[in-house]
Amino acid sequence: MRRAIKVACAIFALSVTTTQCGGGPQQPSDIVEHFKYGAIGTEARAGVPYWIWRVLPIVFADKLPNRPGNGWEKLGFIYESKDKDHPVGTTHTKSGLTDVVGLNCATCHAGTVRDAPGSMRRIVLGMPSHGMDVQGYLRFLTACAQDARFNADTLIAAIEKINPNFGFLDRTGYRLLGIRQTKNGILDGARGNAWFDSRPPQGPGRVDTFNPYKVMFGFDMSKDDTVGTVDLPSLWNQRPRRTLWLHWDGNNNLVEERNKSAAIGAGATPQSLDVAALRRIEDWIMDLKAPVYPAERIDQARAARGRAVYATECSSCHDFGAKDIGQVTPQAKVGTDPERVRSFTSELATKMNTLGEGYPWRFSHFRKTDGYANMPLDGLWLRAPYLHNGSVPTLRALLWPETRPAQFYRAYDVYDWNDVGFVSSGPDAQRDGVLFDTTLKGNSNAGHTYGQQLTPEQREDLLEYLKTL
Repeated sequence: MRRAIKVACAIFALSVTTTQCGGGPQQPSDIVEHFKYGAIGTEARAGVPYWIWRVLPIVFADKLPNRPGNGWEKLGFIYESKDKDHPVGTTHTKSGLTDVVGLNCATCHAGTVRDAPGSMRRIVLGMPSHGMDVQGYLRFLTACAQDARFNADTLIAAIEKINPNFGFLDRTGYRLLGIRQTKNGILDGARGNAWFDSRPPQGPGRVDTFNPYKVMFGFDMSKDDTVGTVDLPSLWNQRPRRTLWLHWDGNNNLVEERNKSAAIGAGATPQSLDVAALRRIEDWIMDLKAPVYPAERIDQARAARGRAVYATECSSCHDFGAKDIGQVTPQAKVGTDPERVRSFTSELATKMNTLGEGYPWRFSHFRKTDGYANMPLDGLWLRAPYLHNGSVPTLRALLWPETRPAQFYRAYDVYDWNDVGFVSSGPDAQRDGVLFDTTLKGNSNAGHTYGQQLTPEQREDLLEYLKTL
């Protein structure tokens, strides 16, 4: 018996080590399946043993938010069908006894849309994951690990209920090493995320990309009050973006470097990053097209008039090939919330350019800017809410700044065809969405008030044309 226990623990420890060293998991042959479920190396820091991960939302259902769906869906994860054992944006890496669940690109870049409350939900790849609460996921894991129920007896009993084949070696490995190791790993991550508590909640569809890097580099977060929370971006049409300044503040102009920094931010390390897997996804998103707005919902005559308005008022900053596309407009000029610009410092840029030392892909393109990059507008209709921090719910509210709501609801996926964005008010949005408060630090909906000299009719025409982008 003692020898069997030692063997079980050794296999469990070996499998964890293999995962953390980038053991090269078998990837789906189909690139779409790869994007949705393939590993990119995030299991190193963000992985959770599969069977523990499966039962956490069962054992700790009381710690999940009051949002639609069951289990992980309440945090915004998307299941393609009831037959799937893990959602889009998660990986299931088989390695010895400890299958591990990690995150991948689709965690933040796959969303859903419905035409009406009773309509079927469509999953759109490359779209911002407007319902996914990444911070909420981390907070949930922390709440579970801090709970007295996070123990071998409770978790193993829950696992056995959904997996009658959970055998002796499994139970022994989890009891003596796996559960304790998982708990300690989550709590260690929670200490690194203590800065969450001094800032407004990020909420679904948003993430603070670079404050976690400050923790990684050992910055003193007690002396940093910046809020770097921004809206998740789309991943469509990356090829014409290769020469543009990227991220919301234009701090890097190399698509591949941006992608690797996102993977590391999601849990990979320079050692565990699966460069080949990430390159395969990079090649696919180079020419991934955004879904088009339904033609039958566009007033073509009005859109034609709006095209002329757009050419005069917007195209120089937002059209591929235009002189100012991908360039940075100073924050003082655009007038949008300044926190993201404050958050990414010159010191952090210097540190970011040390990542990957000893690897062919070492970072070298990060820089500090004083504003926000002029973004292309492809697939604009599915990129709501708007502005870099997602503080304006619809394009109509963007074009009529005086109507921008101080509060609205995010993460409800029924589309608002009149205002062009997602339904963000009313009983359904209130029931299924998450409140967004523009008065909180980093959440201001001010700025980008261009085109105010336009007549209401011209703005209506422009709104109609923006549907076609």
